[in-house]
Amino acid sequence: MATAERAPGADRANASARRARHAAWAGLALVLAGGLGLRLWGVQQGLPYPYNADEQDHFVPHAIEMFEHGTLNPHYFANPPAFTYVLHFLFAIAYGGAHGAVREFALHPASVYTLARVAAAVLGTLALWLLYLTGARLWSRTAGLLAAAIEAVAFLPVFYAHLALNDAPTLAPATLSLLGSAGVLRKGRLRDYLLAGVGLGLACASKYTAGIVLLALAAASCWRLRGERRAVGGLALAGACALVAFLVANPYALLDFHSFHAELLRQSSLSGEAQGKLGAPKDGGLLYYLWSFSWGLGWAPALAAAAGALTVWRRDRRLGWMLVPALLVFLAFMGTEGRYFGRWLMPVFPIACLLGAFFVIQLSGWAARALPTAGRRHVLGALLVVALLAQGLVYSIHAGVVLSRADTRNLTRRWMLAHIPAGAKIVAEPVEPEEWAREVVPGTATATNPYRWQLYPALYLRVQADGRIAPRYLREVGLEDYERTLYPALIGFYEREGYCWVIRGSTESGRAFADPAAVPHAIAYYRKLARAGTVVYRASPFAKGPSARASKGAGGREFVPFNFDWSFDYYPLAYARPGPRMTIYRLHGGRCRRR
Repeated sequence: MATAERAPGADRANASARRARHAAWAGLALVLAGGLGLRLWGVQQGLPYPYNADEQDHFVPHAIEMFEHGTLNPHYFANPPAFTYVLHFLFAIAYGGAHGAVREFALHPASVYTLARVAAAVLGTLALWLLYLTGARLWSRTAGLLAAAIEAVAFLPVFYAHLALNDAPTLAPATLSLLGSAGVLRKGRLRDYLLAGVGLGLACASKYTAGIVLLALAAASCWRLRGERRAVGGLALAGACALVAFLVANPYALLDFHSFHAELLRQSSLSGEAQGKLGAPKDGGLLYYLWSFSWGLGWAPALAAAAGALTVWRRDRRLGWMLVPALLVFLAFMGTEGRYFGRWLMPVFPIACLLGAFFVIQLSGWAARALPTAGRRHVLGALLVVALLAQGLVYSIHAGVVLSRADTRNLTRRWMLAHIPAGAKIVAEPVEPEEWAREVVPGTATATNPYRWQLYPALYLRVQADGRIAPRYLREVGLEDYERTLYPALIGFYEREGYCWVIRGSTESGRAFADPAAVPHAIAYYRKLARAGTVVYRASPFAKGPSARASKGAGGREFVPFNFDWSFDYYPLAYARPGPRMTIYRLHGGRCRRR
């Protein structure tokens, strides 16, 4: 009789659990679909020219070079090669092997870059699913769903999933490791240690700094070691799995250890160079990263994460040790580096999203106990979710709109094709790849086609004490050095040599105006260029209106001041399309006089 009396209640409980599970699955499907949509919207921006300097130099080119060299040795370890290998094998499948991949990259690079970007977007979306599972394992399906939703719309993970870079893909293995660590903390099964170790190894083989998830695994394991002997074996298994996974995804770290070690040291030294980039911020990395949280993740999620980091200790001290130290150590370490960029924060975004979701659920619970009716509690819950997601959703949608429009450099090239004669001598700042100035002929490899215009060689010229320029070139100039090679006397040199068209891009000249004391000759160069040349074309990335018309102020500053994040990821709502502000000047002196 007792069993029969309990059955209806058990049935109701089971039915309620099924409804909650189905609702969570429906919500997860919405988050994954929305997250993938945001990441694919505008994924072909700029093509066939990959304007992002890191995208031009890393991953895709190295994946293709491995076909050309006939070896899996990337001969490059400044960035770990896991994502490069993913692309290499993906290209082999998609294009029918080495010959097909190399040929496709030569003839149709836009296709190759699009596929690589889609792969980054898919891996970034996979990270959302893994984050949901992690939150569900630590707390509840609701917490997991909310954490995944925060990351689904957060600006930095959305924007960088549009590029064939390792930032967004790294979130998948890093979150896999967190999922395993959550399992270690909650249940301590061997498969949890295995997941945590595999995720850790793959994360390190994707982006070195993603190894921060090791602290979460270490904390979870320490709690297990306090009461379980088998935890020693589990921790050993996790370490072995991490090492194996790292070597599987980065085998030449062992097979070519000398090159791996040398490039790792070089990358570490570059990250510590405070003065390595002209125009870079100098207020300190910690402050810069705290500011980056406010827009890269969003004010509400960032504050919720901070509050969650404080309140999690009251709910479960074990969770506090697992999540909070990793976040703080990462900020402390990255904040001491000489260079800092918002996207370098992304390895700890999953942890921040988990802490933010935890706090909002706690806050909702506290408020619910104070509210008398279910209706009010539901309204409050909805308002909290909207507050948590609104900023990220607005700016991620804006990113999709911006990236789906033509890049200013593509517009500039189109104008040049119509107005600058083939063979004319031009000076172009390094804001676009070299192929930009070559002829585009269907069925041929643009990289080997002849130049449509004669490019001024971006080389150092010997500037004499009296300001004259000697006719001897010294050495090739890199992207970081270009502004340091500019002198007012160059304008006269251009005119004497017949370089009558000068193309300026704000992402290059903006470096000088961001730190004018470091390059006073460059500032004088731009002022003389404005006096000596006639502006014949402008392409602005900013929306038309009063703000856009006032975008150029004293000293040549743009409406959005130069910044190594916002000038390249187009976060401010002032942007209407991607790219720098492009200006073409026509010189009239010397051999440039019109006949």
